[in-house]
Amino acid sequence: IPIVATAVTDYEAAKLVASNSEPKGNVTGTSDMNPIKEQLELLLKLVPGAKTIGTIYCSSEVNSQLQAELKKYAAEKGVQVEEATVSNVNDIQQAAQSLVGKVDAVYVPTDNVLASAMPTLAQVTEPAKLAVVCGEGGMVMAGGVATLAIDYYQLGEQTGEMAGDILSGKTKPQTMPIQLQKSFKVIINKENAEKIGIKIPEDLLKAAESSK
Repeated sequence: IPIVATAVTDYEAAKLVASNSEPKGNVTGTSDMNPIKEQLELLLKLVPGAKTIGTIYCSSEVNSQLQAELKKYAAEKGVQVEEATVSNVNDIQQAAQSLVGKVDAVYVPTDNVLASAMPTLAQVTEPAKLAVVCGEGGMVMAGGVATLAIDYYQLGEQTGEMAGDILSGKTKPQTMPIQLQKSFKVIINKENAEKIGIKIPEDLLKAAESSK
């Protein structure tokens, strides 16, 4: 029975397939890999003077470790990255506090631990006036400022189409490459931006599909 998964960041790194371009086994699907480079550009547009940014992620999650390649893109922009890792939700407040005074903004990838406790992170970042750019829209609405986000509903539809092609005999999972999100959307949390004193550029507000 073929397995078509959705929202796995990197199938190859998770050892689910031989390679993302040619799975070879019985598993294929869609990836929710973030547009990290574009999200960094968004962060720098919101905090143009940022010289050091912090990132918090769960050290045991493969998806978060992959997205921590933020360092590579930041180096190209002459921006330093300060990392803080957590093992569970109880570590988040302390990890966030360790970044206060050291960073000018915070980037949080699509991380299950952080996603489940964004209000806890916001309890530290809001008083410190730190903008938090997140990996996906739900995290922004729960305490971040903005993102260029994966649309998980659209990703689900895309995965369903892949399953349909397998069931109709058009293709097989062994030769069906892992698919990436076809498009991304701007999500803005205006309420949070006001709390920390961040002015959202007009072009971003116009482009935003969701805000509060």
